[in-house]
Amino acid sequence: MQVTETAAAGLKREFRVVVPVTDLEARVQERLDDLKGRVQLRGFRPGKVPLEHLKRLYGKSVMAEAIEAAVREGNNKIVAELKPGEKLAIEPKVVLPDQKEAVDRLIEGKSDLDYKVEIEVVPAITLTDFKSIKLTRLTTEVAEAEIDQALQAIAEGNRPFLAKSGAAEKGDRITISFLGTIDGTPFEGGTGEDVPLMLGAGQFIPGFEDNLVGRKSGEATSFNVKFPEDYGATALAGKEATFAVTVKAVETPGTVAIDDEFAKTLGMESLAKLRGAIKERIAREHAGASRQKLKRALLDQLDERHKFEPPPSLVEQEFNSVWAQIEGDLKRQNRTFEDEGTTEEKARAEYRAIAERRVRLGLVIAEIGEKNNIKVTDEQLNAAIVEQMRQFPGREQQLWDYYRKNPAALTSMRAPLFEDKVVDFLIELAEVTDKPVSRDELFKEDEE
Repeated sequence: MQVTETAAAGLKREFRVVVPVTDLEARVQERLDDLKGRVQLRGFRPGKVPLEHLKRLYGKSVMAEAIEAAVREGNNKIVAELKPGEKLAIEPKVVLPDQKEAVDRLIEGKSDLDYKVEIEVVPAITLTDFKSIKLTRLTTEVAEAEIDQALQAIAEGNRPFLAKSGAAEKGDRITISFLGTIDGTPFEGGTGEDVPLMLGAGQFIPGFEDNLVGRKSGEATSFNVKFPEDYGATALAGKEATFAVTVKAVETPGTVAIDDEFAKTLGMESLAKLRGAIKERIAREHAGASRQKLKRALLDQLDERHKFEPPPSLVEQEFNSVWAQIEGDLKRQNRTFEDEGTTEEKARAEYRAIAERRVRLGLVIAEIGEKNNIKVTDEQLNAAIVEQMRQFPGREQQLWDYYRKNPAALTSMRAPLFEDKVVDFLIELAEVTDKPVSRDELFKEDEE
């Protein structure tokens, strides 16, 4: 087997591989000898089938096996001879002869195997000194006002509602049945029976709830409202609909005393215990937001300290994935790039830069994990799956079977776990300074 590099441009390489016909014939002969001792054919004693007869029966399929094995060996040889630090970015692209005459001569053992291999490599990555990374971790104490606010929201969500004989007002709960039509024809999702609706909550499209303020139980009404131009269902966006509505009931909210008895209705021993549980939940929210900002700052530094050309094929794959999502979102919202204050050309450039950053960071994180033997164990992966299953009660077995039967799904579950383990490893090495901030600053969106 002769492997010759014929082209090199950036991270792309091209090779010519030639396997002499004598080599292929030797592989075929070896395979036929193996078959001779095992195959059973009518009219021949075991092990006595002539090789020429076996060759007539199995020659083409055995030659195909020999070619496949030779291609695998050629790929392995190319990979083994990569420069130090280089790795394959994608699987090698093998370009075999495709002309019928050439293929026939090859299968019949009358010509050498002469083909092309195209590869793309990940460049050698020189990792930064992680101990030189300096990070600021934002921290926020849980204020009593936050607990009070959360407790009040819980109380409002558990208020009793009392029947009301008068007209409905904002803040009241009404029960309605309705039929929506466009040009006299009912549309999908435009019908409901005994649907509870909090007036003023904005659950329905703009204008719908306003037309029900002042209505009484048992009253029927009809009115027109227009769907927003950016409505999610494009078939309805911007169209005017007529709704025939019957008010089945009007209820006004009662009051809730926030005390030990209220806490017990929620399964807590006392109001103090309920406040403690709320404080723990808010503290977890603070910690999650703090970690996300710390992680983003860390990734920004990794990106800044590791500037190299990412493999074009990986960038293209990532960009195509991101772009398909962007186009899908715009289509669902019935919006254009102009509506977003940009052009398709500018948006493509922006998201290609994002794709390059993602690929580069992914390669850096993978290199850190490999160099420091960071792995996600089966136990950790199973724990993550179980945690996700808890979010879908009643569908646990279905989810478990899905992950068990889909390696790609397991990979998608493992990837963020691996990334978080690498992030934890780096945070331990970096110089991290805690900075107390307000809740508003902690949860403030990044400008980018």
